[in-house]
Amino acid sequence: MLMSSRPLRALGLIIVLGLLVASVGFAASSGKTSKGTYKWVDEKGVTHYGDSVPPQYAQKERVILNDQGVEIGRMDAQRTPEQAEAYARQQEEQRRSRERDAFLLNTYTSVKDIEALRDARLGQLRGQRVAAQQYVDTLHQRLGSLQTRAMNFKPYNNNPNARRMPDDLAEDLVRTANEVRAQTSSLTEKNAEEELVRVRFQADIDRYKQLRPIRAAR
Repeated sequence: MLMSSRPLRALGLIIVLGLLVASVGFAASSGKTSKGTYKWVDEKGVTHYGDSVPPQYAQKERVILNDQGVEIGRMDAQRTPEQAEAYARQQEEQRRSRERDAFLLNTYTSVKDIEALRDARLGQLRGQRVAAQQYVDTLHQRLGSLQTRAMNFKPYNNNPNARRMPDDLAEDLVRTANEVRAQTSSLTEKNAEEELVRVRFQADIDRYKQLRPIRAAR
């Protein structure tokens, strides 16, 4: 005698529900979740494992493991503002270092290329420095001439009959003296810049040799 379709559908639903309950019960009894197992170290250096991290260790570094004990994730310890700032600086320095390495590798084919660019740059700076030095020398000569003229007037001349220094001469003296100081300072900066270029190019050469020792030797 054939069973009606309604009892069959009811029987199928019971079987499906039974399978779902069994699977849920198995997952709960296994103590594992899709999130995996946590591993952390306490203040005594003892390593612990568990499905959750105790509150007192929630701010420390911990590792997430899968059911086979393989690391699948890592959660860093919470940083103080000072530590976060230091970490950000470190990341920025590493980023700049990577960019610099890429620039060296993509720009130069050998150390000779770097040396050629260095020498060209130093030549430009040397020419600027020579021109600046010549200008400073000219300013000193002009200042000396103005000071000689000023000796004929008060307050540099003690003769009671000496005249007061003309305003245009006084202004020229002050203007030239200020220009001497400014150009002398600029000349000092150019000397420092030339030395800085040498140091930076030498650092590039040393780093390039590390990145491409075989090609750098050519």
